[in-house]
Amino acid sequence: MNWLSDNINLLALIAAIVILALTVMVAGKYIKQMKTDKSTGELAEENWDGIGEYKNELPSGWAYTFLATMIWGMWYFTIGYPVNGYSQIGEYNEEVATHTQMFESKWANADKQTLQEMGEGIYLVQCAPCHGIAGDGMDGKAADLTVWGSAAGVLDTIKNGSKGLGYPMGEMPGGLLDGDAAKRVANYVANGMKGEQPAEFSACAGCHGADGKGMGGMAPDLTTYGTPEFVADVLNRGKKGFIGTMVSFKGRLTPVQEKAVGTYILSLSHGE
Repeated sequence: MNWLSDNINLLALIAAIVILALTVMVAGKYIKQMKTDKSTGELAEENWDGIGEYKNELPSGWAYTFLATMIWGMWYFTIGYPVNGYSQIGEYNEEVATHTQMFESKWANADKQTLQEMGEGIYLVQCAPCHGIAGDGMDGKAADLTVWGSAAGVLDTIKNGSKGLGYPMGEMPGGLLDGDAAKRVANYVANGMKGEQPAEFSACAGCHGADGKGMGGMAPDLTTYGTPEFVADVLNRGKKGFIGTMVSFKGRLTPVQEKAVGTYILSLSHGE
């Protein structure tokens, strides 16, 4: 593509040529005057080591050139700059959006094996530095993902609590249940909240609701526990952990990639 078709480059080039020409003209004029003219006029009262300064007006050529440059600059940034015109950044963003759309369309109905393989690649780059290649959290430095989606994962949350997800209900304290009561609730949640609801679930219902769906986004939806959607929610929100805060991956991963990462992480706890 001809680079002169970029209006931004063209305007900048014209401005550079004009400013260079004016600089040469004005400088040449006053250098010539310095050779022939003598300083005249009233001296200012201030002086430095006997060197005074005349109270002369600014040279008209210099003043008009400076004023014209300022006016052009304001016009360029407010009107002349083609905000909706071509730019390399805009072209790049359009190409990324087009590629993302093609990617999402191609893998929209990917099977579990494909998602798992895709998720493994993303996990090793984005997640493994903190959670470890095996997902075990590297001796407690980060969350142990090998228990996610299982009753053991729910038990761990009941014991230690959960923080940093940014839900309106706030952070979940640890130790709300223990012993067999905690195990019954953990098994109930890990089983997709199917079957008879244990009485001890009332300790959770205050925030998650009696149906476990999080009361319209006020708390995590426990009915999605053990699914890629649950993992995607954490990825989008980010989370405060033991070694720092996991940033939100919202906008950094596509919905298909989020589903793939969730599929792979859940496979760790199921030995797949």
